[in-house]
Amino acid sequence: MKKEKLNIVYEDKYLIVINKPSGMLTISNEKEKDNTLYHQVSLYLKKQNKNNKVFIVHRLDKDTSGLVLLAKSEKIKRMLQDNWENVQRGYTAIVKGKVEKDKDTLTSYLMTTKTHYVYSTKNKKGKLAITEYKRINSNNLYSALKINIKTGRRNQIRVQLKDINHPIIGDKTYNEEKDKHIKRLCLHANYLEFTHPITHEVLKLSIDDPKDFKKLINY
Repeated sequence: MKKEKLNIVYEDKYLIVINKPSGMLTISNEKEKDNTLYHQVSLYLKKQNKNNKVFIVHRLDKDTSGLVLLAKSEKIKRMLQDNWENVQRGYTAIVKGKVEKDKDTLTSYLMTTKTHYVYSTKNKKGKLAITEYKRINSNNLYSALKINIKTGRRNQIRVQLKDINHPIIGDKTYNEEKDKHIKRLCLHANYLEFTHPITHEVLKLSIDDPKDFKKLINY
């Protein structure tokens, strides 16, 4: 995969926020080392000063696009993560079918298999996951949902939307049907609100949804 040009949404001397493209890992795995958000941001910062470093504060799945927050020191990373429960994260998802409810709160406990497949359970030994959604628009094929997560569990949006029989379009893990109109996962992290750990300013960062989402359904 070709290297992407960084889409910087916000930057100061303490932290940086990037609009990550779909198809890029946040951090490396066994198969991919270089074309990751971490590596690209590290290269960008080291061009300014070879001693610059970067630290991942949170992650997005490879196929999810949108806002990712990174810190320029381990101290700032810790300060942000220690206050993470107060961070607001908003998403847009395009899902299969017509969602009937205007809004709802999805609550379940999530567990993970040895093969890293996440699923919902009533077993409270799992991790509590809470996802709020509001329907933006729908037709017979798709619904566009505005999503706010109250917990930051791995794959929670994807799993819980599958649970209500409205899996995300393009989800290769939780949606068995392929969509002929789009080849990517239709999940986009478009809003991030948090208190700056040093200036204490409340930062409210938002970005547009991908144009190909709106080709599926107008909203």
